[in-house]
Amino acid sequence: MLPVLAGTQLIDIVIAATLCEWAVLALLWGRRQRGLPQWALAAMLVPGLCLMLAARSALLGMPWYWMAMLLSAAGMAHLADLRRRWTRGPGDNTGE
Repeated sequence: MLPVLAGTQLIDIVIAATLCEWAVLALLWGRRQRGLPQWALAAMLVPGLCLMLAARSALLGMPWYWMAMLLSAAGMAHLADLRRRWTRGPGDNTGE
């Protein structure tokens, strides 16, 4: 097996690539006002980053509460993103 695929190195590479993607897309938004604003990018990328960090903590043998905390953060961030994206249909009478 390649040394880069052992342990947490592959997860570290994916986390770094995700953070670079976030930075490049935020920079493009700041310069051209095209694409997604930074807060929308964060809402999409934070759940995945939390899941990758949870997998990394499991591979490193960290205490169970670290993984529980990161999985909970991923779930809450995902729910917040879903709520932000949810659109009401024409027949939706929720009173708002």
